[in-house]
Amino acid sequence: MKRVFALVDCNNFYASCEKLFRPDLKDRPVVVLSNNDGCIVARSKEAKALGIKMGVPMFQVQADIERYGVVCFSSNYALYADMSSRVMSLLEQEAPQVEEYSIDEAFLDLSGVAAAEGLLSFGQRVKAKVDKWTGISVGIGIAPSKTLAKLANYAAKKYPATGAVVDLMAPDRQRRLLALVGVDEVWGVGRRLSGRLRAQGIHTALDLAQVDPKLVRREFSVVLERTVRELNGVSCLTLESVRPVKQQIICSRSFGYKITEQRELREAVSKYACRAAEKLRAERRCCRVVSVSIRTSPHIPNEPFYAKTLSVELPNPTDDTRDLLDVANVIFNRIWRSGFRYMKAGVMLSDFYEHGALPTDLFDSATHNTKSKQLMTVVDHINQSGLGNLFFAAQGVTPQWSMKRKHLSPCYTTQWKDLPLVR
Repeated sequence: MKRVFALVDCNNFYASCEKLFRPDLKDRPVVVLSNNDGCIVARSKEAKALGIKMGVPMFQVQADIERYGVVCFSSNYALYADMSSRVMSLLEQEAPQVEEYSIDEAFLDLSGVAAAEGLLSFGQRVKAKVDKWTGISVGIGIAPSKTLAKLANYAAKKYPATGAVVDLMAPDRQRRLLALVGVDEVWGVGRRLSGRLRAQGIHTALDLAQVDPKLVRREFSVVLERTVRELNGVSCLTLESVRPVKQQIICSRSFGYKITEQRELREAVSKYACRAAEKLRAERRCCRVVSVSIRTSPHIPNEPFYAKTLSVELPNPTDDTRDLLDVANVIFNRIWRSGFRYMKAGVMLSDFYEHGALPTDLFDSATHNTKSKQLMTVVDHINQSGLGNLFFAAQGVTPQWSMKRKHLSPCYTTQWKDLPLVR
């Protein structure tokens, strides 16, 4: 049976989520800012039309923002994650296998779907369903390989006449599109690699597809060889329906202002340790290594720079927030130095194990392990229910060091108090 893949990609996802509950912003330019409202990380189509670039610091385009009435939002991760979950759940209703490639992209395995429904018709129906049920507009590219599905999705967004759905199963259509697309638009071909390819006369995706795969492997890599084969409709990349287990978990943020007090910096480290522990339990893993890092800004003239990271290996792997907090606090005390203005801290967990994969310490209490699991389960359940919030005192009651988010929108879908009202 011939393999068939679809790539579903949400259009301007962060900006679309912000506009979803603000009908007054329908045709207005919108941008979403990074942590501490620093740089522009998402733009609506209206903002793109104004020439506002991705990744540019906000202060550099402040004049354009005021001149054109651009609406700015701080990153609302809770809103984006919830809307992503809603989109993905709809896709899982329509396809036998779904790979969540990113927060706003998913690959679908449509092998066998053509026997029951035309692929173009399927794509149009799924697009209409996602648009109607979530309010998020998507583009869909369909092809015999994941790399071609990426290019089909590119065409679905670039050419309005496609209706945002492109079926690229036919070889002649594949060739026509490949001839129009620059080699730098091919999935997995970055700026540096595209420069090397152009130096050898390979300027378009079609040029790359026509190169001998064995020569590509010899001159470049086996990864690019697979890309060439995929451009010719040979499926080399399978669908990862089961998300790979993370190898490490990092929680790190820049602060809203420079921290000089030990207590405040300790609270920040504790906050990140608690968040990392929550993510660790979501992975159903325990960790054996805890790392803590603190640093000042290297860009302030005439101000001393200090950065330090220290790791500690635990006697027994754990996912208990209390254990991880204790270790993080010990590490913090070792690396803290007074007399500096700290701008960032972070906690990293690594060396993961499944529960019970290693024998426990002879003196480790089995009762403690049982109660630990029960307690952490209760804490996670309450915090994820939206009905309340449990936190450890080490995090601080009213932290002032949190990152700057002056333009934060309500959590419309995850907080009862932020539920939109229709009058």
